[in-house]
Amino acid sequence: MDTVRIGIIGVGGMGSSHGSYLEKGEVEGCKLTAICDIDPARLALFEGVQKFSDSKELIRSGACDAVLIATPHYDHTTIGIDAFEQGLHVLVEKPISVHKADCERLIAAYRKAKDRVFSAMFQQRTKPVFKRIKRLLERGELGEIRRTNWAVTAWFRTQAYYDSGGWRATWKGEGGGVLLNQCPHNLDMFQWLCGVPSRVTATCQFGRYHTIEVEDDVTAVFQYPNGATGVFIASTGEAPGTDRLEIVGDRGRLVLEHGKIAFARTEVSVAEFTRTSPEGFGKPDFWNVEVPVKDAPQGHSVVTQNFVNAILKGEPLIAPAEEGIHSVEIANAMLFSAMLGQPVDIPLDGAAYEAELNKRIAESTFEKKVVAKADEDMNASFR
Repeated sequence: MDTVRIGIIGVGGMGSSHGSYLEKGEVEGCKLTAICDIDPARLALFEGVQKFSDSKELIRSGACDAVLIATPHYDHTTIGIDAFEQGLHVLVEKPISVHKADCERLIAAYRKAKDRVFSAMFQQRTKPVFKRIKRLLERGELGEIRRTNWAVTAWFRTQAYYDSGGWRATWKGEGGGVLLNQCPHNLDMFQWLCGVPSRVTATCQFGRYHTIEVEDDVTAVFQYPNGATGVFIASTGEAPGTDRLEIVGDRGRLVLEHGKIAFARTEVSVAEFTRTSPEGFGKPDFWNVEVPVKDAPQGHSVVTQNFVNAILKGEPLIAPAEEGIHSVEIANAMLFSAMLGQPVDIPLDGAAYEAELNKRIAESTFEKKVVAKADEDMNASFR
């Protein structure tokens, strides 16, 4: 194979954005050959490709070697499993599934398939600032991590946004709110950089700022196996909002804000200074460093190019989709903690959370208002 034939399943806002850069030839070694959507108007936006209204038909058409799944969240699991069973490679939008139990089902189907590539659209992993932080942590520049804090309230959304689709911000259609839609990227980055917590205690406010039934405001406390603690704050109701990541270690403090990395590096180990200093009010000397970051290609098309290269050349994946279970599990744990009103341990009991989610779906009396609106630039979501 020298060209990967790609089919996009779901060409709404995000899927059509993927289709746009594929049509422009921004990804080498592949060709967009098919699209699928239940909305005929969406299909009409593309020319020169096979068109389907049923994902099963596209998957069995013989028109594709791989699929990019950009449907509402619950369909990621069923469509992904079907694609693997039919021998296709899969690139799935975030989150890879709505809940841990579905992640496990999807990953099991991938492992059963032979020589298939399974990638997740975690394009934040391509951002130079995060790659730089990852290298610093892996080299031990910060020492053992002691505390983390990420306030990410810059995901502001209007009521019009939530009213734009019947599936949005419902337990049945989306399986959650800010944690399942906007924050999979942040949660993937958090665990990619700092690891997976062992216990989560969260307060989630459901429909605090919007007429929705799911969470739009979250504050959570993490506990890690080494005794470190973390705080994660997210909201779609604050403006102008904050996006500040702080990681504190035994050798200082690292802060990412406004696209810049500030590193306050101590000259000695804080733990050692604490034990050995004779001064009751002494503090370790430190220096402030703005960590340089080199510009590099980033974004959705980079992940897609990597996916194609993995199929054609065996290139290591930027975002192996198996790792996508971690961000889903953390999000589930936060929601479960809020639902139960108590801390939740990780590994999470996926079956118990699935049962609670299904209960909420069954008991929901929420009536979703849908207002048709013109297409908007999806890139605005990431600015």
